[in-house]
Amino acid sequence: MGTLSAAGYRRLGAVGSLAAAAGGLAAGRLPARDPWGLWVPHGSTTTVAAAVLAYLGLTLLVVCWWQYGRLVARGAAGGVRDALVTLVWWAAPLVLAPPLHSADVYSYIAQGAMVVEGHDVYTSGPSVIGPDELGADAAASSGAQWMNSPAPYGPVFLVLAKWVALATDGRIVPAVLGMRLVALAALALIVWATLRIARERGADRTGALWLGALNPLLLIHVVGGMHNDGLMIALMLTGLVFALRGRWILGSAVVALAMMVKSPAAVALLFVGILVVRRTSGPLPRRLAKAFAVPALVAGAVAVAATLLSGTGFGWLHTQSVAGTIHTALSATSDIGLGLGELTHSVLGWDPEPVKRAVQTLGLALALAVIGYAALATFRGVRPWRGDRPPHPVHALGVALVALVVLSPMVQPWYLLWGTAVVSATAWNGRLGRALSVLTAALVYETHPTGSTPGYGFFLAGVVCVLGTVLLLRERRGAWPWEWVPQADGARRSGVPVSGTVRRPSAPLALPSMRTPGEPVGGPDGEPQRPAPVR
Repeated sequence: MGTLSAAGYRRLGAVGSLAAAAGGLAAGRLPARDPWGLWVPHGSTTTVAAAVLAYLGLTLLVVCWWQYGRLVARGAAGGVRDALVTLVWWAAPLVLAPPLHSADVYSYIAQGAMVVEGHDVYTSGPSVIGPDELGADAAASSGAQWMNSPAPYGPVFLVLAKWVALATDGRIVPAVLGMRLVALAALALIVWATLRIARERGADRTGALWLGALNPLLLIHVVGGMHNDGLMIALMLTGLVFALRGRWILGSAVVALAMMVKSPAAVALLFVGILVVRRTSGPLPRRLAKAFAVPALVAGAVAVAATLLSGTGFGWLHTQSVAGTIHTALSATSDIGLGLGELTHSVLGWDPEPVKRAVQTLGLALALAVIGYAALATFRGVRPWRGDRPPHPVHALGVALVALVVLSPMVQPWYLLWGTAVVSATAWNGRLGRALSVLTAALVYETHPTGSTPGYGFFLAGVVCVLGTVLLLRERRGAWPWEWVPQADGARRSGVPVSGTVRRPSAPLALPSMRTPGEPVGGPDGEPQRPAPVR
C-alpha cells in the first residue's frame, strides 16, 4: 500500500467509506420506527456481518488517511484542490447512510419538535412527546440517557433543529437527512475557515485540511453521526478568521453564536481578547480593558438576542452541567473519581458520589489553570511551554481546548475535534498535531456503529495508539525513505518526492502571516521557527 499515489489512496479510502456506510444500513443506529421501511433491522446474522463490514471499511479509511498524510508531508499529494477532491470522495458515501456511531441526532430532532409543540426543552426530555405529536418517532429512537434529560444546547442550535422538524413534518428519514445537511454545511464552513487561518498563519494549507477536515473521526462523527460539535467548531473557527483580520466585534459575535450551539466555544472569546491586545496599540491597561470588555459585551448581547428571538427561554444557563452527570469511560477524572469513591466506600463507608464529584471538580479546576496559563503564555515576558517567545493565541486556543477535553467530567470521542480543528490550522505537523493524529485515528474505534461502547472498542483504540506512535517514531528517526518534514504550500507544487536523507533549511523561511511588525513568525508548533541542524 506504500507505493500508491495520492489518487490511489483517494479511491481506496472512498471504498472504505462506502463499506462503512453500507455496513451502517444494517449495523448503524437505526430508528425505533421507520414508516418508509428504509432503515429497518435485518436480523442478528446480517447485523453482525454488516458491523464487520463497517469496521473493515473504517479501518481501510483510517489507513488511507494516514498514508495520504505521509504523502502530504513529503509534498507528493498535490495541493489544496486535490485535498478537497479527496474530501468529497470520502464524505459522499456517508451522506445517505443512517446515523452512524451515535443516536444523538434523534434527540436533536426530538428537541426541535419539543420547541414546536411548546414543551420546555430545558426542564424536560424527549419522553414528554406524545405518540401523536411531532417528533414522536425521533423521541422513541433517542438514547436512553437523553430520554428524560433536558437539552444542554443553546438556542441557536435548537432553532435549527426546530426548522428541520417543521420542514420534514418530523418524519424520521427526511429529518435525519435534514440534520445531515446542517452537518455538511458545517463541514464546508470548517474547510473555509481552516484554509483562511492556515493562510493567515503561514501554515501548510494542505496539511491543515488533512488533519482538520479529512480526519476520519470528523467524517464519521460529524457527517456520519451529525453531532452538533461540527457546527460549534465551524462557527468558532469562522469567528477566529474575522478576529485575525482585525474585525473583533464580528469575530466575537460569531464565536458567541458558536456558544449558543455548545458552551465550550466560550473559551475562544478569551483568545480573541488576546488577539485584540497583541494587534492594537496604546497603553496596556486600555488595551486589556478593550480586550476583555469587547468580546464579553458582544457575546452577552448576542446570547440575549438569540435567546429572546428563539423563544426557548434562558433555561440553557442551568443545563450546562447535564452532560457531566453521564459517566463516560473516556473521562479520566470521572474514572479516577469513581474508583476513589468506591475505595473510600468500601474502607470508610463514605458515599462515593461526593468523592467522584470532588475529583471531577478538581479536574475542571486544573483545566481552567491550563487555559489560563495558555492565555498568559501568549504575552511576551511569560515563558511558554517551549522556547523563549510566546506562541500564537490561535495555537494556544487549540492547546486550551485539548486540555479542557482531557480533564472534563464527560468525554466523548468527537470532543477531541474541538482542539484538533484549531491545531490543524496552526501546527498540523507539530508535536501536538502528530499526537492528535494518532489519538483521533484511535478514537474512531471507540464506538460501535450503533453508538454503543463495547469493550473491544477500547482494545482496538489502544492498538491503534501503539501502532501510530511506533510509526511516528520511525518517521522521525528516518527509518522510512523520507522524513516527516513540514513544508510550505509553495514547496510542494512540483510533487517531486523527497527521498533519502532530507537536508533541512539552515534558516527559517519567512512565511506570510497576519502579525504586527516585529512579531515572530510561528513555527510548526505555533512557536518561532529555529534553524535545524543539517542531517
